[in-house]
Amino acid sequence: MRSSGIRRCLVGLCLILVSSGPTAWATHPPIRVVVSFSILEDIVHEVGGGDVVVTSLIGRDANEHVFEPSPDQVRLLTQAQVFVVNGLGLEGWITRLIQSAQYRGPLVVATEGIEPIAATEGSTDPHAWQDPRYGIIYAKNIMRALAGVDPENAEAYRQRLRGYEAQLEALDQRVRERLGEIPPEKRRVITTHDAFAYYGKAYGVAFTAPEGLNTESEPSAKTVAELIRQIRRDGIRRCFWKIFPIHG
Repeated sequence: MRSSGIRRCLVGLCLILVSSGPTAWATHPPIRVVVSFSILEDIVHEVGGGDVVVTSLIGRDANEHVFEPSPDQVRLLTQAQVFVVNGLGLEGWITRLIQSAQYRGPLVVATEGIEPIAATEGSTDPHAWQDPRYGIIYAKNIMRALAGVDPENAEAYRQRLRGYEAQLEALDQRVRERLGEIPPEKRRVITTHDAFAYYGKAYGVAFTAPEGLNTESEPSAKTVAELIRQIRRDGIRRCFWKIFPIHG
């Protein structure tokens, strides 16, 4: 009888634990992360995994240079626990948005620690993510911020960072090997928008563009004519065109 009673007590205790488990040991909900544009969204996904829910203010087909936050996006930021931006002048609207949303959480500047490249217009080129080695710096800055807000999952963030870092290192090596097959004097590319300085510096590719960093500007006839002469003179055979959607 005593043994039977003990078994009943143990069974009852197990049922109580099982029924109460989801609430007693439930993990906290994912960290709410808002990022300025889609590249950062991808990196946060890689580092944060299922421990984060990330939303990008700027869609994948939008132009970050002419973006203006809407009231809905202001409300979105008020609910964020972490806000990640690129920095280096890419998001000129950041201060206004933070003030409007009265956001008081961590502001992560993903390019912190990166040596910027000066642009021809006297400003800083913000497109540092095009060098995979700088992409690792982006990911490390994001990992530290997530671990600071969510220390319980800090090790999970570090593990994902190591995996992502290995992917970027492999990508960097692969690009170097493939471009190494092309003579340096033939690594010349024409593109519409002067946005590839970090890629060019990393891999020895010379980019020329009629438009500068500001995509709202229109190249002059003189600039276009000089570009055409350069294409003919250097025998450039590739042109990369960046197209933005037209809204309204």
